[in-house]
Amino acid sequence: MGDLEPELPPNIEFEVGDSVVYPHHGAGKVIRKEKKEVLGERREYLTIKILHNDMTVMVPTENAAIAGLRRVIDEKTVKKVQAVLQDECSEMPKNWNRRFKHNRDKIKTGDIYELAEVVRNLAVRESEKGLSTGEKQMFTRAKKILCSELMYALGLDEDEVEEHIYGLLSISSNGNGSRKVAVAAK
Repeated sequence: MGDLEPELPPNIEFEVGDSVVYPHHGAGKVIRKEKKEVLGERREYLTIKILHNDMTVMVPTENAAIAGLRRVIDEKTVKKVQAVLQDECSEMPKNWNRRFKHNRDKIKTGDIYELAEVVRNLAVRESEKGLSTGEKQMFTRAKKILCSELMYALGLDEDEVEEHIYGLLSISSNGNGSRKVAVAAK
């Protein structure tokens, strides 16, 4: 029975001042690393300030990798994310209920490429057919999470990164009737 235990993500050391990404919430900075007693157990916690929504989260240091905490993407990864945003819209379920679940599951992974794909696909769908209320909220939230990480990765402030994201998501026809997300030159 012990042979099939799930492989744990590598334990990454995070320090005060590190720019990190917490899935579902976005990018922030580690503002404190301290020992606290919670429910009778003394553990070390990271306190992370999520900038785009003024939220603070505490994560036990030993569970940081399991919770999906990771460092902000580097320049090479930014280029790959932009390539995902430029790519053709991938196949999505026709039924909005299934599509919503499909996209929610992609966002939950915490993977930046999956998040970029959701943002791209919802941007294309919005321009072509419109989105349901739930999908509009998901689109807004996914863009905010993506923006928050690109803010750190590109060294831009909130307004600049939002403008950059809107440029990345500008929709243009590619000549054969289908739609493609175009990346603005910067």
